Amino acid sequence: MKQYVFLVLWTMAPISPLIRRNLEVWQDVNAKPYVQIDDIHKNHGATKTLNGVSLAIHKGELFSLLGQSGCGKTTLLRILAGLETPTSGRVILDDVDVTDWPSYKRPINMMFQSYALFPHMTVFQNIAFGLKQDGMPKATIIDRIKEVLSLVQLSGFEDRRPSELSGGQRQRVALARSLAKRPKLLLLDEPLAALDKKLREQTQFELVNIQERVGITFIFVTHDQAEAMTMSTRIAIMEEGKIRQVGTPHDIYEFPNSRFVAEFVGNINFFEGIVLENELDHLLIESQEIDCLCHAAHAGVVPVGSTISVAIRPEKIMLSTLKPAYPRNWTRGVIKEIAYLGDISVYYVEIKSGKMVTAMLPNLLRLSERNFQWEDEVYIFWRSENSLVLSA
Repeated sequence: MKQYVFLVLWTMAPISPLIRRNLEVWQDVNAKPYVQIDDIHKNHGATKTLNGVSLAIHKGELFSLLGQSGCGKTTLLRILAGLETPTSGRVILDDVDVTDWPSYKRPINMMFQSYALFPHMTVFQNIAFGLKQDGMPKATIIDRIKEVLSLVQLSGFEDRRPSELSGGQRQRVALARSLAKRPKLLLLDEPLAALDKKLREQTQFELVNIQERVGITFIFVTHDQAEAMTMSTRIAIMEEGKIRQVGTPHDIYEFPNSRFVAEFVGNINFFEGIVLENELDHLLIESQEIDCLCHAAHAGVVPVGSTISVAIRPEKIMLSTLKPAYPRNWTRGVIKEIAYLGDISVYYVEIKSGKMVTAMLPNLLRLSERNFQWEDEVYIFWRSENSLVLSA
């Protein structure tokens, strides 16, 4: 998806190539959004299910709404589909305000978590149902069904009923039915939730490849962080009917804008501290919890004396039996628990303050050859650029 341009400047000085990365469409201030969700509110009695949600989604994106149960993500999806009406706000698709359009008039399809296949119909009949409702000619229906079944790799399954298919095959039939009408926007509500772990991981890549081939904009709802991180061009983190952060999976994980987002996506360690020094390229933080000075890459305007949280991902923490030479970003503790997960091991280290710090290390050696065991005294340390400073 990313493209690179190599520009060589010919001067009297030695030749040096400059690499410039093209902007993604959402980074281009002049790019017009394909889907605009403008200040959507939704009240159920006295309860605010959605509270001022605004999003700009571009054509061809695979955009995910990620959040805990009850955060409003499915309600937002249903409003986009026309299955619910917002209390206020607008939904604009391809420059057309569809807020007041009924669902059957919107060029939008929705794929439900249950797949909603008709059990008494064959695969062919399930896919053909919506096309017949639109009055499409029989020959066109046959061609369209052949096309989508080939796309989802189910050619030859036309005469089977849903009960004769595996969970993954039913999921692909539901997807084929959604794509057959060639909607401008496809909404997916927990599309992989019914699949087992291995099949879900396999289907994630199949879904991404299909989306790239057809070029339709996908918006999908999930509470599975790994699923959202694997599949999405961008993610919107939701909490209590509000958008907390929108960004690429990399930005959401590496640069969370709040403690909530940092805790919600992945595992993370937090240390409370006070800013002692604020320079152009770094912050110096004193933390009683880790009994050392923390040196962090700069994180914006954080006044000296502010109380902040320093966040460090477990995989960025290193362990050693030797005292680090650098005077900052380390402390000492005792390994209290080890969780062996095959490819990695998770170490729970209790430091002097009584706080438990989590470190994840790849298992480059077999279990019997590991350097660290229970009750070993170790030093934990990390690089300055891996210290996230969160004031919100």
